Amino acid sequence: MLKPYTTASKEELSAQLSLCREKYEKLSAMGLKLNMARGKPGAKQLDIVSDLVECLDKDELFAGNVDARNYGELMGLDCAREYFADVLGCRKEEVLAGGNASLELMYNIISTAYTHGLNGFEKPWCRLEKIKWLCPAPGYDRHFKITEHFGFELITVPMTSTGPDMDMVEELVKDEAVKGMWCVPKYSNPDGIVYSDETIRRIASLRCAAPDFVLMWDNAYCIHEFARDFVPFVDIVSLCRECGNPNMVYEFASTSKVTFPGAGISAMACSEENLRYYQKILSIRTIGYNKINQLMHVRYLKNKAHTLELMKKHAEVLAPKFECVLRHLENDIAPTGIARWEKPEGGYFVSVFTEKGLAKRTLELCKNAGVVMTGAGATYPYGVDPDDSNIRIAPSYPELDELEKAMEIFCLCMRIAALEKLSA
Repeated sequence: MLKPYTTASKEELSAQLSLCREKYEKLSAMGLKLNMARGKPGAKQLDIVSDLVECLDKDELFAGNVDARNYGELMGLDCAREYFADVLGCRKEEVLAGGNASLELMYNIISTAYTHGLNGFEKPWCRLEKIKWLCPAPGYDRHFKITEHFGFELITVPMTSTGPDMDMVEELVKDEAVKGMWCVPKYSNPDGIVYSDETIRRIASLRCAAPDFVLMWDNAYCIHEFARDFVPFVDIVSLCRECGNPNMVYEFASTSKVTFPGAGISAMACSEENLRYYQKILSIRTIGYNKINQLMHVRYLKNKAHTLELMKKHAEVLAPKFECVLRHLENDIAPTGIARWEKPEGGYFVSVFTEKGLAKRTLELCKNAGVVMTGAGATYPYGVDPDDSNIRIAPSYPELDELEKAMEIFCLCMRIAALEKLSA
């Protein structure tokens, strides 16, 4: 029977390590190839929405008077903008409907600020001596990569159970060099934390030294519950306006985990003033996004209420996978006392915090046994976890039987890593 490793004798630790290594050798010899590196929908989820491609025929390619096959409609089809306004709770006039990747829209905003400056500010960031950016962590590695790509100094802001440490944020934004902050407000990546109402209001009410401070509000999991009913969320665009920061926020969302990750549609919501400015920049980059795909998605998803019903089908697939992850952690890790973890009710990840210094070794052992996971440190700026402790588990892609085996290996590897360290 497992017991806390910190109370075990040297002999008990040695015996446990020998047993774990023996089991590890047997599992490694199976030649497994299991991938839990990214939060990709699994095949069963994609099957749920595969009839999407059948919802248009050649006689249904008009959205009102707009021919979706042709050029134009730079901000996206009105019906697509209305759809995302319904989902996000803002107004159609505040929405741009884009292509399949909201990450591209995020990159474009940072790139625009860097090369040309933002709405109302003539000085582009590339002419500034120093640019700093706030990164609540653990967080989304692709966010961090964007701002690192442009040479910004990334500042780690610890996550709490209610969102970013706002005392720290409010102090940091007194520095004019701090130009923005990443946020995943609902079921944050990877912790699965939902920002509290107080945290959100404090963010919307920030008084920043930089007049062109940018709040990058990635609402990627806004309708992605799997363990409870839909939880409403605030319209951040309206709240920022109410709090005296109408042009501060850019909100992003997509259908990547609603329909097809590689062939969905995305959206950006912000003030009308910001959108008019961005439209001028965008008109040089593109003539328009894929309007046929936008029309197809609107016909298929219809509205927020209809989409929420669809998300319940996704939840039926996802819930057993998250239950599997949490069961293995509770049975195989909790008794040892070597890690703690969040228990999300939505989103796509489980965030595990091992004792200091175990994450890299755990994932090295996993890889050698045929289980690929998100790299250690990826959830922190520059890919450096100062405690070498955070591990992001992405359970959505493997089939359930594969996930059972992957979690058996993962927990075994963590125990070996801990036992090696304690024995040394």
